[in-house]
Amino acid sequence: MIKNRMIFALAFSLFSALVFAVDTPSISQQALLTALKAPEHNIIILDVRSEEEYNQGHINNAINVSHDMVEEKLGQLAQYKDSTVVVYCRSGRRAGIAEAVLSKSGFNNIRHLTGDMNGWLEAKLPVVINKRSH
Repeated sequence: MIKNRMIFALAFSLFSALVFAVDTPSISQQALLTALKAPEHNIIILDVRSEEEYNQGHINNAINVSHDMVEEKLGQLAQYKDSTVVVYCRSGRRAGIAEAVLSKSGFNNIRHLTGDMNGWLEAKLPVVINKRSH
């Protein structure tokens, strides 16, 4: 019985995240690049992939907080509540989960990057690669 409740709770959480993701307005790659050129833009790019994925290539100046850590890091992210927060992951699922958490926590200006990182790479847009020092 408890196992069934846990499965239901997990399914409901995933469904809720998908519903929120559908409600999150998107921003195209080109619109983001154009907006970032404005001298005093108020845009934060949030990469919600794993640290390993982030280090393999991310959008310039993106902040990395794994989707499963967004709720735990809300204290650190709260400084961006008045910013436009552009969220992306690899293909969209994890971004939807993070967007739901942010929305529930009072972030009102969230945008989902169209195509996520897969689309960014497909468009051959620039990425930053973190090199590990040994």
